[in-house]
Amino acid sequence: MGAHGSGRRSARREQLTAATPNTPSDGVRGANPETVLYGRRRGPRLRPSRQRLLHTLLPRLSIALPEDARLTHPLSYFPANARTDLWIEIGFGGGEHLAAQAAEHGDVAIIGCEPFVNGIARLLATIDEAGIANIRLFPDDGRALIAALPACSVGRLFVLFPDPWPKSRHHKRRLITAPVLDQFSRVLKDDGELRFATDHRGYCQWTLARLLPHPDFRWLAHTAGGWRERPDDWPETRYERKARDAGRSSVYLRFRRRARIATQNLEARADSRI
Repeated sequence: MGAHGSGRRSARREQLTAATPNTPSDGVRGANPETVLYGRRRGPRLRPSRQRLLHTLLPRLSIALPEDARLTHPLSYFPANARTDLWIEIGFGGGEHLAAQAAEHGDVAIIGCEPFVNGIARLLATIDEAGIANIRLFPDDGRALIAALPACSVGRLFVLFPDPWPKSRHHKRRLITAPVLDQFSRVLKDDGELRFATDHRGYCQWTLARLLPHPDFRWLAHTAGGWRERPDDWPETRYERKARDAGRSSVYLRFRRRARIATQNLEARADSRI
């Protein structure tokens, strides 16, 4: 998903403005990096069958934010037998992980966020062929969807192999920032889970430096194997396979959203020491 999607894109990128209220136009000096989506929306020409799905299936599965940018009842977009929980994947790339999770958990509602048209078309083909009914799509910047969701509404959040933006001057484009983590904390249920994966050591360090001190999240790894090995219920992505074939190892970070009463107690104890 460009700056905030799965996999690294071509070095030649366009700045794209996220579909969020009051978003500054891209390319404008001083544009807020927190509200600008960097990346490209289109890749190679789509085959005709996938192009058709963009016109036939995508409108049925796509979620559009209302004028007030508040998605009060997100589960209402899903069949009645797929509403036990709500999971979100930000930047699903080709959708391999998203489709596998949906097939394995048919009772869970899953929303995938991805503005890259070719990735959307690839996932639509999988949904169409497999008859998956519990996926809905937000074809834009995932931060806008997260901001629109009610508090305590999400059971799992997946951010898998987002663009690491390795150059120092581009670090501001990375998805994992303190304001975004605060939004993740807001929408996650108590004991909800945030899953993050990358093959870029610098982005791993960046992410840990922001998540470990965050009072609302607890790292679930107890040993090195807890973050160097992909859990069994964590399907592999196409980008992960490419990284492995290129000799790059990946890390898999799992963080639990602390219960809100526990977080309040921690903050109270910290205040008492001041």
